[in-house]
Amino acid sequence: MPTIPSAFSHDMVLESPLGRLGIACRDQRLVRLDYLTGRVALNPASTAFEREIAAQLAQFFETPSQRFTLALDMRGTDFQRRVWQALTRIPAGQTLTYGELAAQLGSGARAVGNACRNNPVSIVVPCHRVVSASGIGGYSGKTDGREIDRKQWLLKHEGNAPGALKTPTKTPSNGMYTNKQRILHA
Repeated sequence: MPTIPSAFSHDMVLESPLGRLGIACRDQRLVRLDYLTGRVALNPASTAFEREIAAQLAQFFETPSQRFTLALDMRGTDFQRRVWQALTRIPAGQTLTYGELAAQLGSGARAVGNACRNNPVSIVVPCHRVVSASGIGGYSGKTDGREIDRKQWLLKHEGNAPGALKTPTKTPSNGMYTNKQRILHA
């Protein structure tokens, strides 16, 4: 998810298991979903469409197999929109590697990763379901920290087996990276 411009405003701010979510809409379409700090004040839904967004997000956090049916306004290149559409076809509890998705689209893994990084409505368009062939990959353009914790939480929430994803770790003996299984944590 791109960095939030300082002048960007959200139509509503909701609390979630992943922290506060800022939601922006335009013409009855979801435009952005941003992770916010706890310092941002909550702002409840004020329109029927916003209430529907809140209800579908709440349902997802209760039942991760729930599919979103929200109208979206996702601005991006033709290729980004193709990737984002493909993401919506990956069922909850399943993952694809960047390379597998790239092969489906006739593209390269880096291009898919860049499109995932620029996904303006993560969770709703599940870029977290795309992982690296050698580990969890990135989330929101980051490969560690809070973003990866969120990706791990989302994958675990959707029922991915905790040991199924591999995270590169350094071995103390030679400093080389190996794929050592790591338990996902919330």
